[in-house]
Amino acid sequence: MRLHTLHLQAFGPFAGTHTVDFDALSADGLFLLHGDTGAGKSTLFAAICVALYGEPPVDRNLKLRSDHAAPGLLTEVTLEVTLAGKRLKIRRIPAQTKRKVRGDGETAQKAETYLSEWSLNPAGQGRWEALSRSHREAADEIKALLGMSRQQFCQVVLLPQNEFTKFLRASASDRKDLLGKLFHTHRFGSVENWLAARKNTIAAQRDEARTDVLRLAERTQQQAGPALEPEHGAPQPSDPVTLTAPALAWATVLHTKATTLEKEAATAATHAEQELAAFRDRESAVRDLAAHQEAHRTTRKQLDTLEEQAEHHAGLDRQRQRALQAHKVAPLLAASTATAAQHTRAQADEHDARTLLEPEHTTLDSTELTTAAQHLRATIGALNALLPDEASLQQYETDLLKLDSERQQLAQDLTDAEAWLNDAPQRRKALQTRLETARTAEETSRRHTTALALLTDRIGAAKRRDSYTSKIAKVQQDLLTAQTATKTAAQEHISIRRRRTDGMAAELALQLTDGEPCAVCGSPTHPDPAAPHPDQPTAADEQAAETRHTTAQETQQALQDTLRELTEQAATARGEAGGDIPLADLTAEHTTLQQHLTQTLEAAADTGPATEELHSLDQQHTRTESDRTDTATRLAAVDTSYDQLAAQAQDLDHKLTTARGGAPTLTQRITELTQTADRLTTAADRAATTARTATDHQLATERAEQAARTTGFDSLNDAAQALLSDDDLRALEEEINQWREQRAAATSRLQDPDLTSAAAQPPADHEEATAQLAAATAHHTYAATTAAHATERTQALDALRTQLTTHIQRLEPLEHAYRTVDHLHALINGTSPSNRLRMQLEAYVLAARLEEVVAAANTRLAPMSENRYTLIHSDDRASHGARSGLGLKITDAWSGKDRDTDTLSGGESFFASLALALGLADVVTAESGGQALDTLFIDEGFGTLDEDTLHNVLDTLDSLRAHDRTVGVISHVPELRRRITHRLHVRKATTGSTLAVITEAAE
Repeated sequence: MRLHTLHLQAFGPFAGTHTVDFDALSADGLFLLHGDTGAGKSTLFAAICVALYGEPPVDRNLKLRSDHAAPGLLTEVTLEVTLAGKRLKIRRIPAQTKRKVRGDGETAQKAETYLSEWSLNPAGQGRWEALSRSHREAADEIKALLGMSRQQFCQVVLLPQNEFTKFLRASASDRKDLLGKLFHTHRFGSVENWLAARKNTIAAQRDEARTDVLRLAERTQQQAGPALEPEHGAPQPSDPVTLTAPALAWATVLHTKATTLEKEAATAATHAEQELAAFRDRESAVRDLAAHQEAHRTTRKQLDTLEEQAEHHAGLDRQRQRALQAHKVAPLLAASTATAAQHTRAQADEHDARTLLEPEHTTLDSTELTTAAQHLRATIGALNALLPDEASLQQYETDLLKLDSERQQLAQDLTDAEAWLNDAPQRRKALQTRLETARTAEETSRRHTTALALLTDRIGAAKRRDSYTSKIAKVQQDLLTAQTATKTAAQEHISIRRRRTDGMAAELALQLTDGEPCAVCGSPTHPDPAAPHPDQPTAADEQAAETRHTTAQETQQALQDTLRELTEQAATARGEAGGDIPLADLTAEHTTLQQHLTQTLEAAADTGPATEELHSLDQQHTRTESDRTDTATRLAAVDTSYDQLAAQAQDLDHKLTTARGGAPTLTQRITELTQTADRLTTAADRAATTARTATDHQLATERAEQAARTTGFDSLNDAAQALLSDDDLRALEEEINQWREQRAAATSRLQDPDLTSAAAQPPADHEEATAQLAAATAHHTYAATTAAHATERTQALDALRTQLTTHIQRLEPLEHAYRTVDHLHALINGTSPSNRLRMQLEAYVLAARLEEVVAAANTRLAPMSENRYTLIHSDDRASHGARSGLGLKITDAWSGKDRDTDTLSGGESFFASLALALGLADVVTAESGGQALDTLFIDEGFGTLDEDTLHNVLDTLDSLRAHDRTVGVISHVPELRRRITHRLHVRKATTGSTLAVITEAAE
């Protein structure tokens, strides 16, 4: 990133329009921004942050609109900057109020963003090409080019007040986020995420394959049945090892047993079939003999019975002849009989009808009865008009019964819901106690599991921890000697340099020539040049002291490296072993911990059931609470409906009671009147019928008697007795003919040779032959069923074994793939025992980058601290399970000890942070995948430095010019204005702050 120009308008304390030319200001690579307190120095850098991100630095609640600005002048910021090789112009107008164009008052001005890029046309002419006016698109483009968020930008590039030391003292996770953005190492995190997703995918496929194998094994057990004893060697869900090759071997053994049993069953079925054929032939012969014997006996008996009936059938023939004579007068005889029956029925019907009449109607003739019926039917029509009201009353009463039943049920439901809700807290408390106990046991089991793994490593490490002790003691003694020599050389170097700096004026005076301008003040006259002290050191003396100090440092560093390596090895072994605890104690602790783990796992098994019961109780509580509210509302509504309907039913009942008279219901009243009217009508009709049938009967009887005497019968009664119906006559003739045919057939059948031969033989025992055949049939059925089942079982087991082979071939590579992916994921995630530092893959990569940053920072920290401090990268294992690998410490050459960065003083923290920031910028610039940080801003902090340290820091900043780096400094320190030639002076006034560029020539 390189800044070119910054244009401010009505921004912060700057009321007018101001432009800062950073290209000119940073010509020497170092410029100073100074001015009175509150003038707006930090506001310039806030404006840069606003231009890039649309917001000021993260720690400032800055009012962007200038209180001194003219009403018609909008607040805006325009920045020209080169990011990742692209020269951009970013113009931002923040949200504000402005004067209305027409009329009085103010209106809202929405935030606006304009992003443009400098491009060249084919003719080589440059122009600004608009890229976007969208806040989001501009922000995404700028962030992609910078590679940093606003907070990270403020920590690395734009360092506002109180933000300078955050990266120095940041946590490992915060450093990881920042370094990951700068070095684009998030792809390693993506590798970890991919492995996690791949692990889950393979686990799901493996579990599915295991389920398929177990399902097939269960089907195999079902098909095998108890006879093959399939439970021996069967695959177990708790032992995945049994789901591959052992499962296939088990299925093969079952198929072999089934094949053997199939052959035995087939042989038994063949023998049973032969035996059944023999018994079936014998039973058929016995059955035929018994049938012939039974036929002969039955026929003989039938013929004897027919001979006994000969006289009876002669009488039947005489009866048939008289019936034929009577048949000639049958029509007249039937007419007489029919009219007599009709008259008798008419008399009976009339009597029955009059019996049902009221006493006052029994003596009326047919005409009078008809008139009375008509009067009653007119009354019935009037009552029918009231029937709908009675139906409505019945509906009211039915509805009242339903409403009363409903409100009783609702009241009971409300009581039940309240009783349940009163008992729910106690049940919930009991379940929560169970769940808490199970979760505590589960958490304890996880800790025990982790502790067991660590304890196993400690037992192994305890055997290695003592091998480095003697080596460390010797190196420590050598290091103490080297540290004393380094300290002495450092003190000598610092003393010589300080005495030379104090006499620098005399050293410069030796270089003065009359008439030549002074390099410090520029004057050509030198009236009073400084004189050197008697013991004034020369540059050669300082160089020699520095060489001795450097040599001592290198010797000390070599010993420190050796000691650190030995110490790390010893500390690793001791840390893994948990200190100097004896191996026997560790073994005993391992046994005890294993017992505790078994106990906690048993208790933790209740977590699932308790959680499900608690979840079910919560759902039931919600439903019951809702039901109680709904029930109370419904009960109140039902009570109101019941009262209203009861009042309506009472009014309607009074009206209908009057209409019903003495009848229970209106319908019954209508029914009674209808019955009376119907009886009157019926009685009138039947009285008329009785008179008519009497006349018809008299005429028919006279004609029938005349015909009977003509055909030879003495009376009409004799003819009637001889007469038979057509069916009876036909039946009589059929009976006679049938007897004759049966006698002829029986006589012929007794002459059959087969029946005659069968009758001569002993009686056949068919029951015995049938019982023997049934026994043979049952035996054959059992044998055939057994053989078929054995064949079916063998075929099924063979098919299942084939399917099982296919699924095991699928499961085995999945098992291997899961073990591989799980190991890789745990290794790069830092959770594997093999990853002793618990470093993630991305942190491991960034640790190497951080080592480069520390090395680059130390090249500047050494001269700033006069070779006292050295930053070191620490990958010590963090406590409490935290991630490791991105720690920072500082080595104090005066004490020879490593210190935390938090122990540095304010001034020490400043130049250490500055060295670290410069080192980070160097590494990012050199990193091909990172973004070049060509510009660095430092806001205050120089006032915490003593004079010598300030000179050292400025010398370091001066050295940046050789690397095409620009550093902007904000400070009140006067010495900086003497050392830095390009300055931007911020002046404050009552009308707003202004800017002035000052160079050494302009001054």
